[in-house]
Amino acid sequence: MTLLDEDRLFPTDHGLRALARQLYDTVKDLPIISPHGHTDPRWYAEDQAFPDPAQLFVTPDHYVFRMLASQGVALTDLGVPRVDGGATETDGREIWRLFASHYHLFRGTPSRLWLDHSFQHVFGIDRRLSAETADWYYDHIADCLARPEFRPRALFERFNIEAISTTEPATDDLRWHRMIRDSEWNGRVITAYRPDGVIDPEMAEFADNVALMGEQTGFDTSTWAGYLDAHRARRAFFKEVGGATSTDHGHASARTEDLPHDEAEALFAKALAGTCSADEADAFRGHMLTEMARMSIEDGLVMQIHPGSRRNHNDAVMAAHGRDKGYDIPGRTDYVTALRPLLNAVGMDKRLTLILFTLDETSYARELAPLAGAWPCLRLGPAWWFHDSAEGMRRFREMTTETAGFYNTVGFNDDTRAFCSIPARHDVARRVDCAYLATLVGTGRLAEDEAHEVAHDLTYGLAKRAYKL
Repeated sequence: MTLLDEDRLFPTDHGLRALARQLYDTVKDLPIISPHGHTDPRWYAEDQAFPDPAQLFVTPDHYVFRMLASQGVALTDLGVPRVDGGATETDGREIWRLFASHYHLFRGTPSRLWLDHSFQHVFGIDRRLSAETADWYYDHIADCLARPEFRPRALFERFNIEAISTTEPATDDLRWHRMIRDSEWNGRVITAYRPDGVIDPEMAEFADNVALMGEQTGFDTSTWAGYLDAHRARRAFFKEVGGATSTDHGHASARTEDLPHDEAEALFAKALAGTCSADEADAFRGHMLTEMARMSIEDGLVMQIHPGSRRNHNDAVMAAHGRDKGYDIPGRTDYVTALRPLLNAVGMDKRLTLILFTLDETSYARELAPLAGAWPCLRLGPAWWFHDSAEGMRRFREMTTETAGFYNTVGFNDDTRAFCSIPARHDVARRVDCAYLATLVGTGRLAEDEAHEVAHDLTYGLAKRAYKL
């Protein structure tokens, strides 16, 4: 028995399936370019064994524990830490048993594909996870994790990862990236500059973070000019120490502004004082996106905007467990009006690459594809987060290709904290893209030799070029 069908995600028509399989066979073993994600750089720096199966697959993965929480499983029972340091389950086997007894909840979901891929291809498992097999699974995976070939660096090489980017806040000291750089290991692990904590006035730590950035750089961040200079210095630090090639911005909206100097300076003063209204805070974030774009033109960092997540929707979970615990929910997002100030300020500059993501699929054909199909700075990021699924990837191609084509997109990135899911997610993307290309060939819209070239670009070339890797 195997957990996965060899022809999964390919078309049901026999001719198209054969072509999709042929295309897939030419790209399935290409190196993985993972230009945006959230794996912990400490894993690669220290190269220690993962603690246990639950700590690898369950406790850190919001895709997993949010589904269990939706069926009434308490996050404390899954070992998710509390902000007050209160008691949570610490027995990995008990957490795993709870997870296994609810594994049926993942039927038909992308998480099920990723998990089964990891079980089969990383750990060599050929039986389905259930309450009955839970202990066997736990013992088998725990035994594997104790071996040197299952440590992070060995898995990195086994997964054929050519480059992976983590994401750190602007004030991070990048100690783990320093350790990786100074080690004898040659795996390419780079960072990305995530300045939300020093750009969003509605974050409780905003003023403290800005002050810390001033201490780190020697600039007076109580002034507008010093604040901007401090950003430039931190970006340079991220490039030099962490090898950064990109920035990442996770704002609630895609709003941008291009304010006159005096207005921006006054708004910054209100942000530091904590007196911004909600609209003023949004305007400040929007203006800073334009400032970040200008800095990208100066220093060459690729810019990514990830708007539209209504974060921490569950107040009780936020209070008990903190941010990013599975209760971020997609919302409607405007791009045409929101991006216009930034685009009219710098959007025709060929030195700028701005990659757009969305959680609002209705914007693909209506807004994002037409924008990327016109403005030279814009590229479309792949189907993201809630739409990082076979269906979401297919819809992305169907709704964007007709207007933006393939070459105004950036291939695939996995955006994950779950290390073992990286090859699984890339495999899904490769299969879906090959299925889509086979359909274009079968309906006379693409020549077969072109399909082979596009498959390679979608798998490898576009991400490598877009992210300057």
